[in-house]
Amino acid sequence: MSETEVQTAAVEAPGLTQWQRVLNTFTAPSKTFEDIQRGNRSWWVPLILISVVSYLLFAVIVTRIGMQQVVDNQMHLNPQQEEKMAQLTPAQREMGSKISLYVTEGIFIASPAFTLAVFALGALGLMATINFGFGGRAKFGGIFCVWFYATLPSLIKTLLGIIVIYAGMAPESFNIKNFAPTNIGAFLNPLETNAALYSFATSIDVIQIWSMILLAIGLAAVAGVKRNSGYIAVFGWWVIFVLFGVGAAAIRG
Repeated sequence: MSETEVQTAAVEAPGLTQWQRVLNTFTAPSKTFEDIQRGNRSWWVPLILISVVSYLLFAVIVTRIGMQQVVDNQMHLNPQQEEKMAQLTPAQREMGSKISLYVTEGIFIASPAFTLAVFALGALGLMATINFGFGGRAKFGGIFCVWFYATLPSLIKTLLGIIVIYAGMAPESFNIKNFAPTNIGAFLNPLETNAALYSFATSIDVIQIWSMILLAIGLAAVAGVKRNSGYIAVFGWWVIFVLFGVGAAAIRG
């Protein structure tokens, strides 16, 4: 077959189903991202999976931990905020606690909308980076779809968090911002560890790194650039956000 015939056959080959892309994300990610590069950009199955598991975590937290306990724990992990709350009147403290509770519950309830918004912003940032910085030809839809599949390993982290809760975690020790032992920070006491060090340790998360590797592979595929360019683009932004988080934690003390 000539090169033209090979290209035509590849274009006309049937695309993978979304469930096949989900499975291949864990077993053969290149197949998933090559399928997206060919124009098969449906992402509703990953969104449903991520949303369902998030709601399952929410239900487990409500029944086993209690949302008020979650809010109280976060307050306790922020001594400065806890001190400010202690200076308020009882009525003001009660109102502040209710607002924090409603916000926390609202974030869980609206998690699909937040997911769409965050992925859209991230896709725009990566599109600009890979196209203008590395000469890529990626389109927003391709990167947006890649992001959904690259995030699928987060399902493992969420399920692991649910297992940890059911394994007998004390409600008073639950940290909603670091609910699964997938990073170094999960094994440190945030109240006894330097804030900047704890922020950095929390960033070294095996699930997050796995997802970023997948995102880099997918980004390179849909942009038509070398994988090294995808790795530099994705991990470059990760380093920036990690340094920002560490710096902010250091300022807060």
